[in-house]
Amino acid sequence: MIAELGHFALILALGFSILLSIFPLYGASTNNRTLMGMARPLSWGMFLTLLFSFGTLLWAFYSNDFTLQYVASNSNSQLPWYYRLTAVWGAHEGSLLLWVLIQAIWTVAVASFSRGMPLESISRVLAVMGMISVGFLLFIILTSNPFLSILPYFPVDGRDLNPLLQDPGLIIHPPMLYMGYVGFSVAFSFAIASLMTGSLDTAWARWSRPWTTAAWVFLTVGIALGSWWAYYELGWGGWWFWDPVENASFMPWLAGTALMHSLAVTEKRGTFKAWTVLLAISAFSLSLLGTFLVRSGILVSVHSFASDPARGMFILAFLAIVIGGSLLLFAIKGSKVRVRGNYSLFSRENALLSNNILLIAALVVVMIGTLLPLVHKQIGMGSVSIGAPFFNSLFTWLIVPFSIILGIGPLIRWKRDNLSSVKMPILLSAVISVVLAVVIGLMSAEQFKPLATLGWFLAIWIVSMHCFELYQRATHRHSFMVGITKLQRSHWAMMLGHIGLAVTIIGIAMVQNYSIERDVRLEPGQTFDIQGYQFHFDGLRDHDGPNYEGFIADFTITDDGKFVNTLHAEKRYYHTAGSMMTEAAIDAGLTRDLYIAMGEKLDGTDNAWAVRIYYKPFIRWIWLGAIFMAIGGILAISDKRYRFNKKSKLNANKSGQEA
Repeated sequence: MIAELGHFALILALGFSILLSIFPLYGASTNNRTLMGMARPLSWGMFLTLLFSFGTLLWAFYSNDFTLQYVASNSNSQLPWYYRLTAVWGAHEGSLLLWVLIQAIWTVAVASFSRGMPLESISRVLAVMGMISVGFLLFIILTSNPFLSILPYFPVDGRDLNPLLQDPGLIIHPPMLYMGYVGFSVAFSFAIASLMTGSLDTAWARWSRPWTTAAWVFLTVGIALGSWWAYYELGWGGWWFWDPVENASFMPWLAGTALMHSLAVTEKRGTFKAWTVLLAISAFSLSLLGTFLVRSGILVSVHSFASDPARGMFILAFLAIVIGGSLLLFAIKGSKVRVRGNYSLFSRENALLSNNILLIAALVVVMIGTLLPLVHKQIGMGSVSIGAPFFNSLFTWLIVPFSIILGIGPLIRWKRDNLSSVKMPILLSAVISVVLAVVIGLMSAEQFKPLATLGWFLAIWIVSMHCFELYQRATHRHSFMVGITKLQRSHWAMMLGHIGLAVTIIGIAMVQNYSIERDVRLEPGQTFDIQGYQFHFDGLRDHDGPNYEGFIADFTITDDGKFVNTLHAEKRYYHTAGSMMTEAAIDAGLTRDLYIAMGEKLDGTDNAWAVRIYYKPFIRWIWLGAIFMAIGGILAISDKRYRFNKKSKLNANKSGQEA
């Protein structure tokens, strides 16, 4: 009975979303304040019904209701209760319901925290978000119903959750990723709503900027969590494989990064309006493209959901409607956008535009590398493989000019500046960066690696240039200690975000160039040396869990006889799923990770095992940089300039007039 109520609530949510798509939009076009005033209550109605529907599915998993096909296919009575709950988004139907619930959360958030916006504007924005919800709710109800019953013939127990997903990282990774994906629908809705009026002033950029930053923060954290999960859970010691589904999350992140910076120019200078709108459309469209790749059945990946082609065609049609409709609206209304471009070649506007172009170039590289093999195969031309060397080489060439401009950009004034004003910081930073990078490159390892040294150079360049910028900004009108306390949160946000990228560059450069990987044969009692560390195989012991049985291999690690740590690598066999899983053991450190993963028992021997041992320098810096970037984004959102009240609205309009 509870499941039926959840299904009914899902249908009721569709009704609310349809009304939200129609009434406020009609009210805005006819200046009917009563209809426009319905936008917020309808948003809440859609959210509450979806929350109830999602809650009933959670209860079905928690209570082992195997009369539902979705529960029987993705859960088991022996599964720990917390994995039973997270199994809700462990497959296609439930994750799609989570997606549309998050869409409703963003909708009510915009409705609640945008009360300073004109009623006509917020009505259009919420109506567009309602249209997006209509598409996804129709997708769920028509093709992907999680409440489908299999009465009267239902199994006594379920098939179990995919063992890969029985991990704490997968409890929070998908919701974070979806918050980022869906969050870009807010920027998309603001852009479409502004295009409907044909008036793209600076106010819409200010209103949409914190929402875009929030979505970007969630996506950054979600991608970092996915990278971390792949590193420790899959047993291959990698943090990024350029898998098509990984790329599907990276593409909207690149577009969203470009959008954030373009919104800054539109808000402050009143230019790049058309470009910003296209980026807003692109960021959300790429999120939908990722949905198509994951759920269409076109990919075979540990990240993708197995789905039938009918579902893929539905998403493809929805994608065509969203992209085609938004681009058609842009073609009709875009010509009315007034463009202001009174800035010189050497200006902060052009620096931001240059890095935007480089971000889009990186996006095109990822898109070609991801989609070309799929298209090549679908048109019957056979399989073609585009692997990591393609992406790594092109990204190396793109990150160099991007980092150089990223360092110089904050020092350049808006509108126009002279190269002579930043010549001294550039020369000093270049000397500091070259010297420190070479010294670190020579001291950090026995073998000098030019690409690793290049990574250090770029990171030190970014940090040193931002230190110069911080000093100039703080001492502009006050002493350094006084001036530094008067800087706005948005300035610290920029500093943290850019320094976070520098930290990530160091992590990538070091782990890509100095990682040591060894597949060795070991018996209990034997020792293997790697990078000065001794890995002693102590032995094996049984270890069974609630829904698996397995064993733990104990290793003692020493450094020239000095005890470092004891690691416990694990192998698990899940009976219901019939699969063997590897749980890696990691000794984590700020400058290096020691990593052990057990392989299979070797044939023809009693005690010999295949063991995979890694030395991973600075790999934690990859995720540390992502944390810095996310904190920077949170600081930017908290800046008082983006509080939605009437004063911020007036300031936005004033800023647009001055620009």
